[in-house]
Amino acid sequence: MGKLAVNALRAVLVVVFVGTVFIQALMAWMLVSGKDPEDGSLPLTALRVITILGMVSVQVAVVCVGRLVTMVRRGTVFSHAAFRYVDGVIGAIVAAALVWFAVTAVNAPGQRDDPGVTVIMGGVGVAILGVALIVFVLRLLLAQAVARDAEAAQMQAELAEVI
Repeated sequence: MGKLAVNALRAVLVVVFVGTVFIQALMAWMLVSGKDPEDGSLPLTALRVITILGMVSVQVAVVCVGRLVTMVRRGTVFSHAAFRYVDGVIGAIVAAALVWFAVTAVNAPGQRDDPGVTVIMGGVGVAILGVALIVFVLRLLLAQAVARDAEAAQMQAELAEVI
């Protein structure tokens, strides 16, 4: 992986992490200060709490991807240590889907006149779960690559003994 690509990805991850912390702080301030009265159209307090939890899932994914990028740069990504971070990304994506389903549930009562919006939002949640499945398949590919790497190392050791 090129140095430019790694640095660009790290910059994006830092911006996303800082942005999520800012959003969490803003939502927490709104919850604590009480300066933003609800107008009754949506339960804003529930949405703020859900937003804070959603940002945690994004932060977990960002940290795990950052660790994986570091492992790629060092050439150690094809190891058992990488599974912990890939599992973290999968968990964060599933958590984000659950958060999205919570948003859908909170928003659903306001959509009685147009239930299609709720159906579309549910479809988006299913799509998010689909992304988790894609990452899970990539995890299985990583497991195969780690196994092949271990086989190659064993064969090299055997070849070195013969020579």
